[in-house]
Amino acid sequence: MPTLPWTEELEIGLPLMDDQHREFARLLAAARHSDDAALPAAWQALIDQTEAHFAQEEAWMRATRFAPGNAHAMQHRMILRVMHEGAAQALRGDITPMRLMTGELQAWFPQHVQTMDAALAGHLRRAGFEP
Repeated sequence: MPTLPWTEELEIGLPLMDDQHREFARLLAAARHSDDAALPAAWQALIDQTEAHFAQEEAWMRATRFAPGNAHAMQHRMILRVMHEGAAQALRGDITPMRLMTGELQAWFPQHVQTMDAALAGHLRRAGFEP
């Protein structure tokens, strides 16, 4: 099963955000490569990191009055809702949705970083905000 490679295209030039993105990619790879017994715990670790990362970005948006913040935050809420639903389905004994979601997140992540997160990073730099 292929894993999301970390490339220069995913670097946005804010070290803290780049580090959080690398950790997301690492945890996503761990979930993709987990066996069925380990997948729920790996998925929960990914959820925990994603919640913390999204909360941090949203705090930066509020602190700097980032105008597109609402659409960005809405996408965060949608992704987390889907991730939590995958965890709930696993508790009911069906890990298939989680397996499918790892592939979907792998496809979603670069697009989110290169568009929404890159726009936020540019705004933070222009605002003189140092995360």
